[in-house]
Amino acid sequence: PEDYYSASQFEEDAVPLIENLLQTHSFVVMSGGSMMYIDAVCQGIDEIPTIDEKLRKEIHDLYLKEGLDAIRSRLKILDPVFYNQVDLKNPKRVIHALEVCLMAGRPYSSLRTNPRKERNFNIVKIGFMRPREELYERINRRVDQMIEDGLVKEAWELYPKRHLNSLNTVGYKELFDYFDGNCTLDFAIGKIKQHSRNYARKQMTWFKRDKEINWIDLSNNKLDAVEKSIHLISQCNRMGKKTDG
Repeated sequence: PEDYYSASQFEEDAVPLIENLLQTHSFVVMSGGSMMYIDAVCQGIDEIPTIDEKLRKEIHDLYLKEGLDAIRSRLKILDPVFYNQVDLKNPKRVIHALEVCLMAGRPYSSLRTNPRKERNFNIVKIGFMRPREELYERINRRVDQMIEDGLVKEAWELYPKRHLNSLNTVGYKELFDYFDGNCTLDFAIGKIKQHSRNYARKQMTWFKRDKEINWIDLSNNKLDAVEKSIHLISQCNRMGKKTDG
């Protein structure tokens, strides 16, 4: 969890891997939920400067001492455009944006305007929809399964490193509050479910802005959804290049 892994690094790792896989496969399936990482592969991400460890420590110390409000306030001054776009409740995103502003000497938003990169493969984006009630119920069951599979033990083992940004995520932070004695385990589990549902709703808002996504309703015949997906991939393959779907 101490290692920092950016969307830019993900692009550098994922694109060559996809190209290599397409040498021996007709298509590659990439499944994910974070728009930033999906965009990094599909259209590329701007060159982001490497953050100096001294600067990273300074901002981390500021976060520990004065909280996220202090980070948000500085970001609002340095990059009001991105301030109005970013999830202000996500410390990892806000801290990273401030780091880039200070390291680059310019707004983070100004580094996110480069033209789309060309890829050596075709891309088809497929999104699956479920009724909200069904989606939320599946999220709740998934959290219960994670608890049954040992999430509490896993979080306890990471508890000494709770100050790391990478651990300030849904699932860990709620259990850290439980370990601190601020709530019961049942309350923490309920919060994990609530925050997971909130995150899913936010993801859907972002995905619906992407006009390239082909949406398929899973509330109907599942076989029909599979056939539609295969048809979309086949269409993309006929465009002349191999496909990343």
